[in-house]
Amino acid sequence: MRTILVTGANGQLGRELRTLSEGRRDRFLFSDITQPGGEDTLSLDITNPDAVRIVCASEQVDVIINCAAYTDVERAEGDLGMADLLNHKAVAALADIARETGALLVHVSTDYVFDGRSNRPYTEEDEPAPTSIYGITKMMGERAVLRSGCRHLLVRSAWLYSRYGKNFVKTMLTLTASKRSIKVVADQVGCPTWAADLAEAILALLDAGATGLVHFAGGGRASWFELAGAVNVLSGHGCQVLPIPSSEYPSRVLRPAFSALDCSRYTALTGRSVPQWHDSLAAFLKDYLS
Repeated sequence: MRTILVTGANGQLGRELRTLSEGRRDRFLFSDITQPGGEDTLSLDITNPDAVRIVCASEQVDVIINCAAYTDVERAEGDLGMADLLNHKAVAALADIARETGALLVHVSTDYVFDGRSNRPYTEEDEPAPTSIYGITKMMGERAVLRSGCRHLLVRSAWLYSRYGKNFVKTMLTLTASKRSIKVVADQVGCPTWAADLAEAILALLDAGATGLVHFAGGGRASWFELAGAVNVLSGHGCQVLPIPSSEYPSRVLRPAFSALDCSRYTALTGRSVPQWHDSLAAFLKDYLS
């Protein structure tokens, strides 16, 4: 039986891992800097390495799954210090602790480490070239893990949504239910990913003994416009969803125009297929709206 410490456990991915942990042989410790009512959560700030060391030593942690991150892409452009602290420096400290204790560090990264100029889905061998503060700090976190020499599993994912917190799918549900028409960017393409699928994929990779860098995201690809349109149709809303170019959407962030991920290594490692984004979205909405 492994002891698995999950950091950032009250975010989208952490909450889905909490659900999937039920019934597994592993012992899970869920931690965050906040503790919601009714949930067993260890108060732990990953920017305090001494506190993390104490927990890892006292609980004999075998695996650290780091779900904590600074994910507000827009705000990060004006908040480099905090984005760097959470996405880079705290990750470097976790990697050092994993190396010291012999634990495996599972760290979640993003498609935003790429510049979006590819004409094919990105593989694990492609060189990162981020165009935003968020992407830069996430890339620096990845590189800190690699430099540390710790046992690691780096999992890049994309366009995450769930029933928890703020995300694009929930925003589109609200807008399509309340407005006659909305305009959505149509020239940015990626892989919408249900956090429940990502959580299951991480556990499957752990069970397969996988290490190194692996991509996992929803199968296929979609633009933000196509994703919004699918939310509108699947939810039965009568909103008119209109496409616009990125140039018409005010933003401080230069987002990648194409950031689809090639997930074939995940399939090779686990023997599992990647759920198609539209199928997962339909399953999520059926559950969420019920």
